[in-house]
Amino acid sequence: MTQDQFYPCHNEFRSDTFTVPTRSMIEAVTMATVGDSVYKEDQDTLDLEEKVAKIAGKEAGLFCVSGTMSNQIGLRAHLMQPPHRILCDFRGHVYAHEAGGLATLSQAMVTPVIPSNGLYLTLEDVVDNYIPDDGDIHMAPTKVVSLENTVHGIIMPLEEIARISEWCKENDVKLHLDGARLWNASAETGIPISEYCQYFDSVSLCLSKSLGAPIGSILVGPRKFVEKANHFKKQNGGGIRQAGMLARMASVAIDENFGKLKGASALASDFAKFCQEHGMALEGPADTNFVFLDPKKVKIDPEVLQTIAARNDVKVMGNRFAFHFQTSKMAVENLKKTILEAFEHSLEHPYVSSGAIRLYHTKKA
Repeated sequence: MTQDQFYPCHNEFRSDTFTVPTRSMIEAVTMATVGDSVYKEDQDTLDLEEKVAKIAGKEAGLFCVSGTMSNQIGLRAHLMQPPHRILCDFRGHVYAHEAGGLATLSQAMVTPVIPSNGLYLTLEDVVDNYIPDDGDIHMAPTKVVSLENTVHGIIMPLEEIARISEWCKENDVKLHLDGARLWNASAETGIPISEYCQYFDSVSLCLSKSLGAPIGSILVGPRKFVEKANHFKKQNGGGIRQAGMLARMASVAIDENFGKLKGASALASDFAKFCQEHGMALEGPADTNFVFLDPKKVKIDPEVLQTIAARNDVKVMGNRFAFHFQTSKMAVENLKKTILEAFEHSLEHPYVSSGAIRLYHTKKA
């Protein structure tokens, strides 16, 4: 059986969340434990939490159903009493794509910051937008800085993370990382996950994106912090009973698929080069497994793009193109034909957006 036949997502460029469990992951389910993870009695879940915590160099881990949950309860566990605020990149998933969770679940103000370098937040960006807890009753003080690595496929340099971390410690500000795709950054740079995570008070590490697990994300941090986060997990309906089947598949995903992530980056780099060679500007560098076209310069009608994509048997959405270890080379070639035809159409019929650009939005949705 070929990879194209085995993986139904081989032509899926909307997101790396479309990855599917491999045969070995599915077979592993038959050996999974079936204890109650809410009572902390499921061994496979406990083993996975310990495994990822060790990879990250943290005391403890907490298995959650999604990256949204691990982010939201992680940030909530850092916050004590409003008014308070969280500072993050304006593109940050915790701010832009988690259904207003910070306002609803943490009662937090958010300071969304546009990186001055156009790529990632720097210490200067953080300091310039920081609100101190200095007694000014008109303002909600900054209590947490939340970074994302990668963000839009861009790798945040370790040196910049270290600078921000040192400043946060000096100013009694907690530092959280949405590391949904930190696996990709680590695979590409060769820097261990633990070396990235050492600078953060908490980290969310997603298992269901590039790694291919069907469900799951692990929140890691100090043991007492994780215990408090577990309280919020339960409050938000995140308790899973027989989680062992999911945990066993996720553990296999880490062992077998982490080493395949660089291949996805190579496919993305090839596609990015193709786009640039044909006059399509990128929003930023394709450091890992994502390519973003600049919608201000490349005015492709998303509906036209989807129509052409369907004809070429590829699945796309907007200006973002995701690659993963189950992407086939044949699909990449079809994607190139698709984007070139859509771009040539846009030169005569430039698309004018009628509202904010939304990554996950289509008229059908």
